[in-house]
Amino acid sequence: MIRWLKWLVLGLLALMLVTVALANRGAVTLRLLPDDLAAFLGLDLAVEMPLFLVILGGVAAGLLIGFLWEWLREHRHRADASARGREIARLERELASMRDAKGPADEVLALIDRRKAS
Repeated sequence: MIRWLKWLVLGLLALMLVTVALANRGAVTLRLLPDDLAAFLGLDLAVEMPLFLVILGGVAAGLLIGFLWEWLREHRHRADASARGREIARLERELASMRDAKGPADEVLALIDRRKAS
């Protein structure tokens, strides 16, 4: 049921995107610099493209910038989790070596440890 709902939502989204693309097929000119500044610097970089590409490109660029920003913001949390994982592994190794060196003082504890190991 959920799979069909997912496909329905994706189909509606695709239909909406095609509708927006068909409604905005007119060509627009994108310029890197304003006209006066471009004339002063001698750089008149401009490109003509359909408006729907500008719209969808802006949405895609915004999503990429947002994902990158969030990934960089969460780096500290990932680094902390990794350091804690290494610390836990080190402490578990140290505990295992201490148990091996000391050995169980009770026969029942020895049986329990042996059963956990297997």
